[in-house]
Amino acid sequence: MTLEESRTAPSRRTRGVSPFGVLMAVFGLVLVYLVIPNAGPVLRASQAGKGTPGVFTARERSCIRHPGHEACTLRGAFRSDDGSVERPTVALYGSGKGLREGGTARARDVGRSGTVYLRDASHEWIMNVLLLAAGGLLVFAGLRRLPARAGRRAGSPVEDE
Repeated sequence: MTLEESRTAPSRRTRGVSPFGVLMAVFGLVLVYLVIPNAGPVLRASQAGKGTPGVFTARERSCIRHPGHEACTLRGAFRSDDGSVERPTVALYGSGKGLREGGTARARDVGRSGTVYLRDASHEWIMNVLLLAAGGLLVFAGLRRLPARAGRRAGSPVEDE
């Protein structure tokens, strides 16, 4: 290849990963790291009937009000039907509408620390899949190698000094 051909040939060189790309990848890895440990329990919670059935007894209801929205958390105890699992302090995932302090609801323990679920299937897996996909996309986008910019395009005028 002559000197002239090398000037006009398209560049196939690539630059390294930018510092912003590394930051994106690290953030993506943090998202993946936060989602993976709960993947098993969230998957079991998404399937009605999975887990250990029992009764949740509400002890405390705390609510946060936002304009046009109220989010409530029920805390209490869970006891399995066969008595083999007793969890004295857990939160009930789901709305638990109408459930007040001292009330009970059918629930199931799917192995997630600090949380039991209502008998119905949970839709929590949707957010976990979205977070996992976002984390993977950030890692992929952050670590891809960027093409180097060509210094001069073929046929562009050359300035004389």
